Amino acid sequence: MLPSATVENYLKAILKAQSADLPAHALVPMGQIATALGVAPGTATTMVKTLAESGLVRYEPYAGVRLTRSGEKLAALVLRRHRLIEQFLVEIMGMSWTEVHEEAEHLEHAVSERLIDRMDEMLGRPAVDPHGDPIPDPDGTVNRVRYDTLLTCPLHTAVTVQRVSDQDPEFLRFVERHDLRPGQVIEVEERSDAADSVRLRGGKNRPYTIGARAASKVLVQAIGTVILLFMLALPARAQAPPVPAAPAPAAAVEESPFGISDNSFLVEEAFNQERGVFQNIFGAARTGGQWASTFTQEWPAPAMTHQLSYTLAFVDGGSGAGAGDTLINYRYQAMEEGPGRPAFSPRASLVLPTGSVSEGRGSGSYGLQINLPFSKRRGAIYWHGNAGFTWLPRAEAAGSSAHANLWSPFFAGSTIYALRPMFHLMLEQVLLVDALYDGVDRFRTTSYTLSPGVRGGWNLGKAQLVGGVAVPITWENGGSDTGVFLYFSYELPFIKK
Repeated sequence: MLPSATVENYLKAILKAQSADLPAHALVPMGQIATALGVAPGTATTMVKTLAESGLVRYEPYAGVRLTRSGEKLAALVLRRHRLIEQFLVEIMGMSWTEVHEEAEHLEHAVSERLIDRMDEMLGRPAVDPHGDPIPDPDGTVNRVRYDTLLTCPLHTAVTVQRVSDQDPEFLRFVERHDLRPGQVIEVEERSDAADSVRLRGGKNRPYTIGARAASKVLVQAIGTVILLFMLALPARAQAPPVPAAPAPAAAVEESPFGISDNSFLVEEAFNQERGVFQNIFGAARTGGQWASTFTQEWPAPAMTHQLSYTLAFVDGGSGAGAGDTLINYRYQAMEEGPGRPAFSPRASLVLPTGSVSEGRGSGSYGLQINLPFSKRRGAIYWHGNAGFTWLPRAEAAGSSAHANLWSPFFAGSTIYALRPMFHLMLEQVLLVDALYDGVDRFRTTSYTLSPGVRGGWNLGKAQLVGGVAVPITWENGGSDTGVFLYFSYELPFIKK
């Protein structure tokens, strides 16, 4: 049976019902399908029986219906056409997000897969449509991310609107009037069961109340990904220990238990790259179901006193994965470690706005990051401390042409114990007071991250390979999130000595 528009509508309705918090393998009640399509229950039952005969659904009388594997794939491709058409109408044609659903309902049955693939490419292969719904890939795979609603998210915690589950034009206009479009940052202050309402505080820093039914249709995620991007943006940073100015007398020489120096994950160490050696550093972190990664390359200029490096970011901003903002870094070895004194190596970084603001991957502003790292060893333990800030004088927000001046201080510290010269136990901490902008108002969130981890290394001739893993736990506004951090470094000489 060739899939007609009616068949595709039924399959799409069943798939959406299955995806709406239905337990695995549970059947969708026939009454729910009839209501979604606006038909009589008897009409829906007759059509579902026909679909079952074609192998697209599994139907059990008086119980319900569920898609087969082939039915799921066909339904997902219908959703893909629908949501890409909506995105195309908004982004390319300039139509309002409140009016594109009905247009897509008609067009999804008429366009070819070739045209859909071309639209997907033209749009930059978006991950979600204008309402925040995930767009299936060409194979019919849907990236399902579980979000809270305004009824279930933590109280007094900044959250970002990710999805609006009701595409009724009147409800979407209600969402616009209350600043609840995807990308907006809000906070739930109170829920009242008696009044069946939810009190919010939005971008204009004013409280307002909406009904519980409306709140259940707004899907949100606590702001936590920003913490990852900050941690990954701290360039990690040289590996060679400082070279003493002159050899000490033999009796005073203490053999260092550290076969690896530097290679911290979240806390910067105060050692520049030595002459003739450069380092390649890759870091990746996952939290809240999203990945962020960076690549940093460091070069002496030309020796340890001065160091130049750059940091490239790749981010899943929630609306699409791609390049984040870029850092160009300079670090000065102001003080080498010695008896009674720590190593000190201040860094200044130029922030380049290479990430997309609309997809949550960039700030839209040139900026400056300053960090003041100190490092000091005693026996088999190294202590490292950081203090600094990131300044973005003209930060942007998705959907707004205005700018904001943002200043975000941070403090960090770590303790590293050399269990063996090439195997270390690590405990890192980061306190971030992050300035944010939602297109209307500026506000701050404070987070604390505690990250236990391990690192190990191998000497390969004149090169050194270092790998590590950590489990960062972040507390923010009463909630917590546990992630994973992966680290890889390869250091090698570029000048024969």
